[in-house]
Amino acid sequence: MAKDKKKSGDKKAVKAAKAAKQEKKAGKKDKKLATKTKDVDSDTESVDLDAVLAQYAKEQEQYHAITEVPCEPPSARTSSLTIGNPANDNELFLFGGEYFNGATAKFFNDLLVYNVKKDAWNKVTSPNSPLPRSGHAWCRGANTKDIYLFGGEFSSPKQGTFYHYNDFWRLDPGNREWTRIEMKGKAAAPPARSGHRMVAFKQYIILFGGFQDTSATTKYLNDLWIYDCVNFAWHQPKLQAARAVPDARSSFTLLPHDQGAVLYGGYSRVKAVAGGKQQQQAKGKKGGGGGGGARMVLKPKVHEDTWFLRITPPSSDQPSTTLPTVSWERRKRPANPPNPPRAGATMAFHKGRGIMFGGVHDVEESEEGLDSEFFNQLFVWNIERNRYMPLTLRRPKANANKKAAQQANVSRRGRAKADEEELLANLKALEMKAGGAVSPDSDDEEKQKELEEEEDTRPEKPRIYEFPHPRFNAALAVQGDILYIFGGTFEKGDREYTFDELWSLNLNHLDGIVEVFKRELEDWQGSDDEADSEDEEDEDEDEEDEEEGDEDGKSSLASPISTAPTTPLITKEVPEEDVGDTEEISALTDTLPHPRPFESLRDFYARTSEAWQTLILDELAKSSKGTEKTSKEIKKAGFERAEDKWWDCREEIRALEDEQEAAGIGEVVSLADKEGASAGGGVGRRR
Repeated sequence: MAKDKKKSGDKKAVKAAKAAKQEKKAGKKDKKLATKTKDVDSDTESVDLDAVLAQYAKEQEQYHAITEVPCEPPSARTSSLTIGNPANDNELFLFGGEYFNGATAKFFNDLLVYNVKKDAWNKVTSPNSPLPRSGHAWCRGANTKDIYLFGGEFSSPKQGTFYHYNDFWRLDPGNREWTRIEMKGKAAAPPARSGHRMVAFKQYIILFGGFQDTSATTKYLNDLWIYDCVNFAWHQPKLQAARAVPDARSSFTLLPHDQGAVLYGGYSRVKAVAGGKQQQQAKGKKGGGGGGGARMVLKPKVHEDTWFLRITPPSSDQPSTTLPTVSWERRKRPANPPNPPRAGATMAFHKGRGIMFGGVHDVEESEEGLDSEFFNQLFVWNIERNRYMPLTLRRPKANANKKAAQQANVSRRGRAKADEEELLANLKALEMKAGGAVSPDSDDEEKQKELEEEEDTRPEKPRIYEFPHPRFNAALAVQGDILYIFGGTFEKGDREYTFDELWSLNLNHLDGIVEVFKRELEDWQGSDDEADSEDEEDEDEDEEDEEEGDEDGKSSLASPISTAPTTPLITKEVPEEDVGDTEEISALTDTLPHPRPFESLRDFYARTSEAWQTLILDELAKSSKGTEKTSKEIKKAGFERAEDKWWDCREEIRALEDEQEAAGIGEVVSLADKEGASAGGGVGRRR
């Protein structure tokens, strides 16, 4: 009993000490809040954003021509954008973004070009380019190879005053020239905003959502705008009054579709009642009554709905200025969506699929604090089937066959190089025998070959088999079949870490994440008072949990936020009323040809080309238009169908491949597909 009393007394002392530290922490918070308020007020009064932006524009005018010079990889930033060059599969563009070091915010307007094959960065300067910003949107022009950009935001260094853009730009990816698209007369155009999204469809550019922010209020938007790249005009389509439309939101996903576009998720803040219910419960326990403490507050909301934007262009016999017909259609809830729902998860489009990475889930503990969980999972969203699947990386096989193959490649390269050197030596001997001398041109050629050999033998980039550190608001882009992930933000306590790194992933093989470049995180310059107090609180909780764990005979130490690069997958239970909405349909159960495990796209089409071409011919025969196609066009259409099917089945086939590899089964080859193989038994049978 004495021991129990001692433990009880120690526990009470720990709780009392913890309460004292919490009071100390509250005092520090009040002091820090007062300091922040003072800083914001002084910032608002002293900074004229119009003058700051005018100074940026004046500095830009010093450049008299468009120049492109080599540079270092981009500095740390978040809310920037990347996009593949539509005219060159070997280039990646990056523009804008912001960086906050705890004291001041910095915005960027440099256009950076990454050459994939050369692994080199160039910086483009121009006398006419968009001003610094973050939270903007851009997309490729549907009927051109241009890139279009709209909006974004800019703030004073201490983020006490915000400015939102409503300018519209076109970038020529060939000559790197920016052109601001001005609306003539009183033509309508989207109002200023950031956090919106744009996507191209046929000759149109679709813009939806976003928010407008001031120091006092935030207004989320759900207006829809369409820009006609042929007639060079914005218009706001008229929607049917009786049809539902998506709620106002920002930071959502908007991807192209053959008949328009699809929308998923997003973030906003909605009005909710706070204080009343809790106070009623507290007073009820004390015997009191009434609940007059209820008040309206704005609470964060992460949207999980899916919408289809159907666009019907005017027919060919109508005037070119005729507007398309537009309507919103709410889709069923997606199957297996990421759980818990997350904001700041970015998505890139790749062959009928969306590739999602990162995000953050906030749990509002009180009106003054948030508990956040960050993610680094990679999901693929099949747009047609409205279904999510997590992607996993494939680790290399450490076996003798791989080492033997590497040695064989080395020996082949060695033999080829020896043969080349022997040939050059023989040629030189013949020239010397004939009394000729080696020309300077031959020396240059040899030097050039040496340089090429040096480039070919560059060390490979570091490769990891875990996804990069959890983050949100990273920039994603797909060029070819390669996914690129740049930047993003991670928070711990009051500290905000902005990543300065670029990663790449081959979506076809998923054979590890390649580190294109990576710099260490810069030091945080904000106040550490609150972070320190949070650390102290964590230590107190650890001590208390440890004591409670000792009483139960086991340890339950609380751990801080993990900085490991992986996050466990969390499954989600589907409510009974939504079961019909989340029914999964396998892409391998239809009557169309489908790929086999370990079968490449080339092999798949070679095996099924006849079936796809027959399908195209049957569709043409049934078509009322009676369109005729050449043999080349039929083959091309057949390959496109095969490619779509191959990617549509890719995740399920990859799962089968993993199962077979785990069971020790390699590539399965059908005897019927092998040359000279007999269909019956006998010598053709495999044993």
